[in-house]
Amino acid sequence: MSNEHDKDFDVSGVEPAGPIYGTRPEGFRSGFASFVGRPNAGKSTLTNALVGSKIVITSSKPQTTRTVVRGIVHRADGQLILVDTPGLHRPRTLLGERLNDLVKTTWAEVDVVAVCFPANEKIGPGDRFIVKELGKVRRTIKIAVATKTDLVTPEQLGEHLLDIAKLGAETDTEWAEIVPVSAVSGDQVGLLADLLLAQLPEGPPLYPDGDLTDAPEEILVAELIREAALEGVRDELPHSIAVVVEEMNLREGRDDDKPLLDIYANLYVERDSQKGIMIGHKGARLREVGTAARKQIESLLGTPVYLDLHVKIAKDWQRDPRQLRKLGF
Repeated sequence: MSNEHDKDFDVSGVEPAGPIYGTRPEGFRSGFASFVGRPNAGKSTLTNALVGSKIVITSSKPQTTRTVVRGIVHRADGQLILVDTPGLHRPRTLLGERLNDLVKTTWAEVDVVAVCFPANEKIGPGDRFIVKELGKVRRTIKIAVATKTDLVTPEQLGEHLLDIAKLGAETDTEWAEIVPVSAVSGDQVGLLADLLLAQLPEGPPLYPDGDLTDAPEEILVAELIREAALEGVRDELPHSIAVVVEEMNLREGRDDDKPLLDIYANLYVERDSQKGIMIGHKGARLREVGTAARKQIESLLGTPVYLDLHVKIAKDWQRDPRQLRKLGF
């Protein structure tokens, strides 16, 4: 049915709408890439290096990544969205099973998966397990990345690259590229970005210029607190730590040029003994955690922070579906 008002609108000379986030040159590419690999393979450090800012926590403790954080790399010729997943592992808890499900779902949804093999470690059963699981995702393009190349000699690196190629052949995995990088020294990080971008489809930018991640600030803040809490703890405690930001607001009544961000967060552990370790003698350890976390949060958000931390017990939360939901898993 025609509308009587249609004749009132003259669209001659009107430009067609451009892409959502600005104009783009011909051949502009955009899409998603995911880093996968054994726990502690350098995935988070590599994500931060490519984005150029710390958006993902890094720790020497295995399995410290628990959320899928998207890092956004802006370039003149494309936009690369990096999905940093937890390390795939043989799960021992309900939390472990949920993290593995998260990884496999991500693999099927991205344009390219980059498998990280740390150059300072021999390729082992864990790597083989991941590559075999990845083989079940047929359509996704696969790239192999030799990480931590700053820790080995050129001869060791050459041998490592041959082992990666051999693993691909043995598992019927076709590597689109095999590239060595060091996130710490920056060696070949730019080349890796080039190679990942080349695998993406042509399309407009998916995020506005300047956005470095789509993770909510509360999630990033909780992760930075957890990173500070992981420092210096051992045995099972790293896996027992969860952080929830309960409240995060700019303090009212302050001048615009002197803002203060109030953050109230709870740090959860599974047992009384762990709570004692986390708080430390007369609260000394918790103060250290708060100071370290506050500095990282201020650096990330560019605002002075007042951080109020409390340690609470969520008994055996890694195995309890109700507790997992409450803590955001």
